[in-house]
Amino acid sequence: MGISAFLSNKLSKAKQGPLAESIYEFKVKSLEGREIDFQQFKGNKLLIVNTASKCGKTPQYAGLEKLHEQFGDKVTVLGFPANNFLWQEPGTNEEIAAFCEKNYGVKFQMFEKVSVKGGDQHPLYQWLEARTGKKPDWNFAKYLVSEDGKTVTYLSSSVAPLSEELLQKI
Repeated sequence: MGISAFLSNKLSKAKQGPLAESIYEFKVKSLEGREIDFQQFKGNKLLIVNTASKCGKTPQYAGLEKLHEQFGDKVTVLGFPANNFLWQEPGTNEEIAAFCEKNYGVKFQMFEKVSVKGGDQHPLYQWLEARTGKKPDWNFAKYLVSEDGKTVTYLSSSVAPLSEELLQKI
């Protein structure tokens, strides 16, 4: 890799970190390995959730899918599998996709497994934390991003997807 390609790569990655102006600057890979440009979500509220298949809160997948089905015109649900809390998401991307489809009929957009805290925290979660001052408290923590892509509200993992608290915000 030449120096200009190296610098260009570094600059493009830096823009996606906590200094990104809006969430629409991010590109993240789906569970299937396709790059998803967040530009496609421009103008929508986004509910970003770190998920796990082997957690006591895993049944929230059902509520997230219902939210997606019933309120998809008001909010786009985006799931990010993470293995940060007691190793409750040990599967591969393929295993996670199969689990979500088989057990919960998940149709909302799921992304590749990421780290949501710590030294290897994904740039998207760095940005969310910089905007709210809050790290995910557990699996199924939620970040609600406004239509402008800049304002973020944090909701703890104890807030259910179809709770009045969440529904009032969307």
